[in-house]
Amino acid sequence: MTEPDARSGLVPALVYAALSTAIVSSLGMLLVPTISREMDISVSTAQWMLTINLLVGAVATPVMGRLSDGPHKKRLLLWSLSIILAGSVIAAAAPNFTVFLAGRALQGLSYGIVPVTIALARRYVAAEKVRFSISSLSVTVATGLGVGYPLTGIIAGLFDFRFAFWFAALFVVTAIIVVFRIVPAGPDEQAPRVPFDYPGAGLLGLGLGILLLGVSEGPNWGWSSPWTNGAFIVAAAVLTAWIRTELRSRHPLVNLRVLRNGEVLLANGTAVGLGAAMYIGLSISSLIAQAPAATGYGIALPVFWAGFVMFPLSVGSFSANRLVRRLSHRIRLATLLPIGAGMMAAAGMLLWAAHTELWEILTGMLVLGLGMGTSYAAMPALIARSVATEELGSSVSFNQVLRTVGSSFGTAVSGAVLAAHMAPDLHPTGAGISTTLAIGALLCAVVFGFLLAHTLITRSRRAADGRPEARAGGKR
Repeated sequence: MTEPDARSGLVPALVYAALSTAIVSSLGMLLVPTISREMDISVSTAQWMLTINLLVGAVATPVMGRLSDGPHKKRLLLWSLSIILAGSVIAAAAPNFTVFLAGRALQGLSYGIVPVTIALARRYVAAEKVRFSISSLSVTVATGLGVGYPLTGIIAGLFDFRFAFWFAALFVVTAIIVVFRIVPAGPDEQAPRVPFDYPGAGLLGLGLGILLLGVSEGPNWGWSSPWTNGAFIVAAAVLTAWIRTELRSRHPLVNLRVLRNGEVLLANGTAVGLGAAMYIGLSISSLIAQAPAATGYGIALPVFWAGFVMFPLSVGSFSANRLVRRLSHRIRLATLLPIGAGMMAAAGMLLWAAHTELWEILTGMLVLGLGMGTSYAAMPALIARSVATEELGSSVSFNQVLRTVGSSFGTAVSGAVLAAHMAPDLHPTGAGISTTLAIGALLCAVVFGFLLAHTLITRSRRAADGRPEARAGGKR
């Protein structure tokens, strides 16, 4: 297949590959109660299926991002999908929870798929379409979750959880076929050939792994326990060493100097805050959907129907991405961030105030999806126009890592608050649910406030300097 022919179907092929991230992610949160019951383990132990997936993802994402800046992008994507496929098969056929966790660990590479697809789009998509392609790839995960959750619920409800993992394996097989046939073969002769930063990869992986382990297990260990405090202290020391190593390296894993760019710093700061708030909203909504009506807030949906609660999220994020394209020549990318954060704050406030009826949850998910689609379309596009092409993969993957770190903090906050508000029947109390949703809403509001202030200050400075507004669809 010639390069022009490949380009015509490249973006749909990359979107399809990126959907594997959403499909694999949908196997986590929704199935924790099912795994606990089927494998005869406690819910807190079953939560490790999320924790270990997140830990591996945090380590793999920056490594895959840097490798995607090199000449072997297609090979990297195919190998990553193959490892995710192996993890899906292992999890589906696991005879016990230990083997199941090994499969979930291999599936953690799914977090690094989106940065690789973005690097491929930046290299092969026509210049006038690359920004919109990157935006579409960025919101693929949010859009795909709204499809993946219902599919997971249907399959697990009709059969059992193993069929859900077999379905994921089948989907990844088709993604491998699509990538093999459509994505241009390497090596990429335009890519720089520089030494890989092994010390930087090791320090970042170790630091993030210890940090996320402490955050994820803090509710179980106790936030004041020596284990939790020790994890945070060691993580801080390792990440400090990583920062020093990266600043001294000629070819760092993540070029931290680009954080001096205001738009890159803005996108990365937003990734942490909105990542935490998003996960709080998703996890609590999923919990409310499956909780018994006797709790006073539960909707008592079986797993078959519980996944459909996330479908409006997909509709909202997909619609927002299409709208961003239409408005791109009128609205700056930096302006889209506060708009998206404002919609997410509105969704958080809505869920906080009203969450005991199904229509209230569905409405909240729709608005949350609109905000996510808008914000996630802007973040990588801001980074892409602010960094050099050869550093795009590592810069976007670092943004993805920060989303993951934010999501992990959201998990920890949710777990800690709910653990402190547990009813005798081992379900969270209504007060615990409301408090957790309030934290998510207020976090979105704080992010929105900072972004709005930044936008107003930037506009006033541009007006004072007589500089024109840079539009999303304009040139760098």
